[in-house]
Amino acid sequence: MRYLAPLLALLLTLGACSTTPRDDARQTTASSDEPSSDAGSRRRADVVVAAMSALGTPYRYGGSSYQSGFDCSGFVQTMYQQTMDVSLPRQAADQAEATRRIGKQSLQPGDLVFFNTQRRPYSHVGIYIGDHRFIHSPKSGARVRIEDMRVRYWQQRFNGARRVDAPAVATR
Repeated sequence: MRYLAPLLALLLTLGACSTTPRDDARQTTASSDEPSSDAGSRRRADVVVAAMSALGTPYRYGGSSYQSGFDCSGFVQTMYQQTMDVSLPRQAADQAEATRRIGKQSLQPGDLVFFNTQRRPYSHVGIYIGDHRFIHSPKSGARVRIEDMRVRYWQQRFNGARRVDAPAVATR
């Protein structure tokens, strides 16, 4: 509940972008840092609202529903399917491959953030919610929760940021 006020403030400023120093110049390209459309920002904000409604849902390996629980990629896949009618691949690494690379400084609510948590790139994914925070389904025994990307653990494992461009990703 302590995140409700910041989330509401965030949603009121849909076009705002949280900026941070560029961590890895290899993550950006000239065309990938272009601002997104207002409609795209609103749609990604809807993803954030849906993700917030899943707070507390238990982790379940292979899970992709509120009833049975979520793993990280199932959580992301379900949020995008339900809110934007976008079909993302099932695995985190495939989700990274199917989405557009952006720089960390260009993150906007609803973008995807990827981490190396299992000694392989893009082994974990979450949804950026703004103010250096993301929501995800972390691990067995845990529940969907919000984390701060500035925490050393996440800083050291950050792999990159991606944006879901609905026309570029297969839809139903």
